[in-house]
Amino acid sequence: MNNQYYVVIMAGGIGSRFWPKSRTSFPKQFLDILNEGQTLIQSTFHRFAKFIPKENIYIVTTKEYGDIVKKQLPQASPENILYEPSRKNTAPCIAYASYKLLLKNPDAKLICAPADHLIKDEDNFQRVCMRALDFVDHLNAFVTLGIKPTYPNTGYGYIQHDILAAAEDIYKVRTFTEKPNLDLARTFLASGDFLWNAGIFVWKVRNIISAFERYLPEMHELFHSEIGEFNTPGEEAAIERIYPQCTSVSIDYGIMEKADNVYVIPSSFGWSDLGTWNSAYENLEKDYLANAVVGNNVVIIDSTHCVVQADDKKLVLLQGLDDFIVVDTHDVLLICRKEKEQEIKEFVAEVKRKKGDKYL
Repeated sequence: MNNQYYVVIMAGGIGSRFWPKSRTSFPKQFLDILNEGQTLIQSTFHRFAKFIPKENIYIVTTKEYGDIVKKQLPQASPENILYEPSRKNTAPCIAYASYKLLLKNPDAKLICAPADHLIKDEDNFQRVCMRALDFVDHLNAFVTLGIKPTYPNTGYGYIQHDILAAAEDIYKVRTFTEKPNLDLARTFLASGDFLWNAGIFVWKVRNIISAFERYLPEMHELFHSEIGEFNTPGEEAAIERIYPQCTSVSIDYGIMEKADNVYVIPSSFGWSDLGTWNSAYENLEKDYLANAVVGNNVVIIDSTHCVVQADDKKLVLLQGLDDFIVVDTHDVLLICRKEKEQEIKEFVAEVKRKKGDKYL
């Protein structure tokens, strides 16, 4: 394994679209959504540990999830678990890890990836990552992994790339588009030069820090002014001073959409961001009526195309439901049409307004 290669796993989100299974106190990255025997963050760690030294894998999360991370990833070094004082989107998260790594290894090549994505073909994923790491080692370039779209999904961001390759299987990025409407998504799919944005990035640490300096100068100044505290006992206090002053901005919007040295590798490795119950449905085994069931005590009668998650301690019987999400937990029962899954965040907001934080 190459000791110049590092990974940052971003694990601070709350996964509200997977409510009520995903809760603020125990979000989806710590759940076994697909009933595979390991949680999403465990799968992500093990996937990278196949080709990145374990001591070079960092997890960025919040303090409230620290004990969960340590319990689920006992093989991760405690000093590699970084705690954000508050959620400020992906740019501050990546800045924190990058400035810390710059002091440790100025030649570090870094992969930044979410903790809660599904990747089925891990061998091909590793091949693509190694190709990206090699590319950024020789050029001042940022690489994003793009997924070849299979249908006009309106929940993903899209990347448009040049027709001619800049290198083998690597293309210069033209544009980023966030969550288009259905007609536009169909146009993107038909054009052949658009990919889904997987939100997985590869670059040299020193180059991404130069990009922070250029495109997010205020954030750069906040981290740079405290850089002497990183990798020392004063790091936690420094981060506590930095974060309240940081704007909440994604790395996509803050840097990737502005930089002129962004490239993409079109990829097919069985990827899903597992962002919604429908994405879970697509990746679960189905019965003969196309129902996807997680739970050993569920009885289905005259129901089709449903996704069901239920605790084994309670019998759940469904009759006459078609295209529904049914999630039964110890204190919440959600019954929702699959077509309304994008509104679950709004349902959660309504629950908070009427019932407070008890069920969140």
